[in-house]
Formats: sequence, structure tokens, C-alpha cells
Amino acid sequence: MAQNGKIGVTTENIFPVIKQFLYSDHEIFLRELVANAVDATQKMKALALSGDCKEELGQMDVRIELDEKKKVLKVIDRGIGMTEEEVDKYINQIAFSSAGEFLEKYKDQIGSIIGHFGLGFYSAFMVAKKVTIDTLSWKEGSKAVKWTCDGSPEYKMESSKKAGRGTEITLWLDDDSAEYAVKSKIETLLDKYCKFMPVPIIFGKEQEWKDGKYVDTDKDKVINSIEPIWTKAPSELKDEDYLKFYKAIYPGHEDPMFWIHLNVDYPFTLTGVLYFPKLKDRMSIEKNKIQLYCNQMFVTDHVDNIVPDFLTLLHGVIDSPDIPLNVSRSYLQSDANVKKISTYITKKVSDRLEDIFNSQRTEFEGKWDNLKLFIEYGMLSDEKFCERALKFALLKNTDGKYFSFEEYQKAVETQQKDKDKKTVYLYATAKDEQYSFIEAAKNKGYDVLLMDCELDSHYVNLLEQKLKDVRFARVDSDSIERLIPKEEKIKPEMSEEKKKELSDLFKSVLPEGNEYNVEGDSLGEDAEPVLITQNEFFRRYREMSALGGGMNFYGELPPSYDITVNMDNPLISKIMAGEDKDGDILRQVTDLALLANGLLKGKALSDFIARSRKFIQ
Repeated sequence: MAQNGKIGVTTENIFPVIKQFLYSDHEIFLRELVANAVDATQKMKALALSGDCKEELGQMDVRIELDEKKKVLKVIDRGIGMTEEEVDKYINQIAFSSAGEFLEKYKDQIGSIIGHFGLGFYSAFMVAKKVTIDTLSWKEGSKAVKWTCDGSPEYKMESSKKAGRGTEITLWLDDDSAEYAVKSKIETLLDKYCKFMPVPIIFGKEQEWKDGKYVDTDKDKVINSIEPIWTKAPSELKDEDYLKFYKAIYPGHEDPMFWIHLNVDYPFTLTGVLYFPKLKDRMSIEKNKIQLYCNQMFVTDHVDNIVPDFLTLLHGVIDSPDIPLNVSRSYLQSDANVKKISTYITKKVSDRLEDIFNSQRTEFEGKWDNLKLFIEYGMLSDEKFCERALKFALLKNTDGKYFSFEEYQKAVETQQKDKDKKTVYLYATAKDEQYSFIEAAKNKGYDVLLMDCELDSHYVNLLEQKLKDVRFARVDSDSIERLIPKEEKIKPEMSEEKKKELSDLFKSVLPEGNEYNVEGDSLGEDAEPVLITQNEFFRRYREMSALGGGMNFYGELPPSYDITVNMDNPLISKIMAGEDKDGDILRQVTDLALLANGLLKGKALSDFIARSRKFIQ
């Protein structure tokens, strides 16, 4: 039966094509060969269960063998094997119309095409100078076949002496791929790609400590868990099982807050477990921690085209055979199954959060500080999630009390409604720095929210659109009387000349580099002589620009401050009456206002301290 021939392709350059286009991901070759072996083993089990195969199956596993000195790697299974005709059909015929068309169509994909176009086996040639297939079919009367190829379109197929059912693939690694002739490298790849495959994967022997060193035992080392938790029903699992699995795939991470078990078989197949990590330390947020599997074979941990962006903050595993894994990003984003899966996962996450909110409100509040960033990000980036989250998202005030949106509206709408019939939600971003403003608001009977998340400038903008007749105002963005105006207020009458005089006077002692809008107002004799605030609109949009909100125009503007001079204050009266001959009062009241806003620094702060001593004396 000896046979020589050429592999059925329309070009003799197929192997350079494979090397060129798959080289950036050449480690995938081991995943593909093991996956093929697992498939063959699973098919053999199915034949036995159906009764088509009567023989004893024996030990059903996949073995990886490595000879480091000879640089030879083997993948061995006891699956269905192949007949001579099947080798000719599945190995010798590669379905490409032309290499030119292939190159043009997939030129942007670099390394993502393995498996989708029958190249799984041929990925071996990315790392091997010679490959053999030694196989014997399960079918009665079959004869063993040996196929050999040296990386050119030339192959040799001949009779084999293989006695047992299954397939043995041998790779003679080339010099450029010597790294794969190292045991530790193969262990790393098997752990990465194969640790949850549904058939035992054996590589080497278990070791024990003996005579001061580790030595091999007679026991095979199985590198994978064939029944990970996502393949089981939630009723079979305890909390300890979920936590143990989490620690296994994310060693060193703090325990998650809670998790969602995914299990759907129509209209697509999807299983998995998603964990909510603690996000309190926002500087250490890690994205792309969700691992994607296909029938328990690891594919990638970059799932940004499969789940909504905000869900990439979660950890865990998704397993689905229905995702087209080896096609371009644009195709993936438009694929109907991917869109359905994305929608389903978003719904399951929303359901879980709403369920905890409704049934475990105290626990939900206890986790809110860690959940807040995730939920805000989701509401800002996903419209469907936003609509659901409006039911369970919380607001937290400066006293540490939590409210749903509906609850907060009822709590403050009477006291904090302005002259335009809008309810004003006052908020602070830093309790200590804005303490005096918070206290001034509380003294008026107002409540102040704490909005100290990085996304809050964008978030309050979103909430103003979603909540009816609601306006947000940072507590230090104006005097408390003007933050929630109850009626039209008449400002003190001043001529244009007097306004300019007032503006020039105070700008002369204000730090350079900022924009200032100086105006006089009547705030009462006991109120501060000078109030420095930042306009809510400009400050918020500058912050949004800094976070990448697409408003770069505001980010390029210098900081702008409103300087409100209290014309009722006695010190201001002295200044305006010309009694402050050396300007000490002017500088002192201005510096006090700058100090309250953290704007007094360097030499100006030293001068202020010296001047304060003079006033005390």
C-alpha cells in the first residue's frame, strides 16, 4: 500500500503560507493537536455508548511524550483512528481554492485562523521540520497507516506496524522551535490550553520528594480537570466549590463578592461562571480576566468582542461552541450568535444584581462601594443595562446612608426643589476638603450625596438625562443660597465702572494662570467676605474631558473660578470705602477663600501665615 503523492492544494507554497500567517501564535499548535486527539477519543466513547463498537475501550486518555534530547514531541490517543481512505481525505486534501485568495482574505488576522479552515493538524508544521501520523481505525478489518511529510507538499503513506486503535502524531521540532523541546514549556502550554479538557491529558509522571530531590513515581501525571464547575448543575455545587475554583484560576486574588452560574442550551449553547471581584482599589482594576473556552478548550482571555465592555471587569469562564472564534473582529462583532450571547449575559448579570437588591438589601449595600464603579461603567456604556440598573443602583450620602433613586427622590424633593420646580441633588466628591460646604448645606436642612468615583462627572450627566426634573450640583460650586434658589434674587445694583473696579481689585491679588469671574452679591453680614467656587457646568465638563469624554475643547481651557464678593460683609465695606490703605485686608480675605479651596500654595501661603500673625497681634 506504499504511496507517494502531493498534498491536494492549488499552490506549492502552502507551508510558507501557514508559517507566515500563524507564526505569531505558533504555540497554538499543541492546543490543536490535543484538541484533535480529544475529539477522536470522545467520538470513540460515543460509538461505544451507541453500541456500534463492541470492543473494550480500555484506558481513554491523551498522552503527551517529549524527548528533550532528540527534540521529538508526540501526541497519542486511543480514539477512533483513521483508515487509509480517511487519511487521504482529511490530511492529503486541504480545501483552499488558491493561496492568493487566502492571503488576501485573511491578511489582517495574523494567527487567528487555526481550526476554522481545517488547519488544526497542519499547525504542527509551524514548529516541526517533519511530522508523522501513525494510525489504526476502530473499524473491523482496518489496517494501520503511517503518513510522513517533511514540510513540503510531498508526502509518503505506507503500511504501519501499529497494533492498538488510535493515532500517534510525532513532531521532529525544527531548530527555530527548540523552546518546545523543553518540559517546562510544554507543561505551561498544557496548563494554559488544556487544563479543563473533557478527557484526561497525561504528561509525564507524578513526583515525590526523595533523598533531597524530586523523583518520578510510577503514577501518570494528569494535568487537567475533566469536570470543571461550569459543566455541573448549580444544585450540585456549594459556595466552597465556587470559591475553590476561583482561587484555582486566579491565585492570590481576594475572594469575589458573588457569582453568576450561566447555563443555556437554546437558542445557543453557553455555560460558565462569572465572578464579581472587589473593585474598591480602583487603581488596580484588571480587565480581560474572563477566560473563553470552546468545549472546555481554552481559546482566549480577550472577550471584548463577545461581552459588553463593562462586563470585561468581571472574572470567570465562558464556554460556548457557538462562537465563531477564528474569524475577523468585524465579523465577530456582527455575528448573530455573538450578539445573542452578549445580550443574554447582560440580562443574567442584571437579574442577579436586581435579585440581591430585592432579597438581600443589607448585603447589597455592604457591597455597594465595590460594585459602584462596575455599575456606573455599565450604565454609561450599555443602554439596556442602564434601564435595568435604574431599579437597583444606589446613591450614598455623606452620612453613609444608602438610597435607591426612587427612595432618594421622595426623601429630598420637598426640601430641595428650586424655583424652576427641579429637585436639586447636592453632592460632594471629597468629604474632608469640602467639609465647610457640606455643613453649610446640612445647616439649611439639605442632604448631600457622596460622589467620589472616577466616573461620577459622566455619571451625574447621565442621571440628569434619565431622572425626571432632577439637577445635580456639587456642593462647593456656589453659595448654598444660590445652589438651590427658591426665588429670583436681585443682586446689588452696581455701575459698570464699579463692577470693573471690583473685578480689577480682586484679580490683582489672585494667583495667575486661571480665569476669574468676579462679581458682587448680597450674602448677608455674617457670611464669608469672599466665596470662591467653580461653575458646575465648566468644572464637570473639564473632568469629563480628562476622562476621555470626547470634550477636549473644555480640557484645553484654563481652570475657571467664580469669585463672589459679599458686599454685605463689613470687611468688604471697608475695602470698598478705601479704608484698606496697604491692601492687607484685601489680601487676607482673598487668601482665606483661596485656602478653603486648596488654591493657596508656596510663597503665597507663607505670606498669608505671616500676615495672619500680624492680624492676631
